[in-house]
Amino acid sequence: MKTTTKIALASLALAFGTGAAYASTAQENWENNCASCHGEDGKAQTKQGKKLKIRDYTDAAVQAELKDDAMLNAILEGVKEGGKERMKGFKDELSEQEAKDLVAFIRQLKA
Repeated sequence: MKTTTKIALASLALAFGTGAAYASTAQENWENNCASCHGEDGKAQTKQGKKLKIRDYTDAAVQAELKDDAMLNAILEGVKEGGKERMKGFKDELSEQEAKDLVAFIRQLKA
C-alpha cells in the first residue's frame, strides 16, 4: 500500500473515530431537547409544560409510576394522545444509549 493511501486511510479513521466517540451528555441532551417543555429542573413549570399539563419529574409519586422502558420508548418514538403528537420522538437525533442516559437523568430529578 502506498504511503499516501495509508495516510489518507489513517486520517479518515481518526476523523470518523473522533466524531463517533463524541456523544452529548444526558445533561446536554436534556437542555437541548427537553427543558423547553419539562423545565431545566424537571418540574415542567414552563409555558409549554403548563399548557400540556406535563407531570413533575421531581415528584416521587410520579417517578414511581414511570417505567424505564416506557420512558425510553417515549423519548425515541414520541408521545401521541388522541391521534395528536404531544411530544416528538428523538430517534433520529439521539442514539439508543443517549436515550437510556436521559432515562437515568430523569431518575436523578426525583426530590
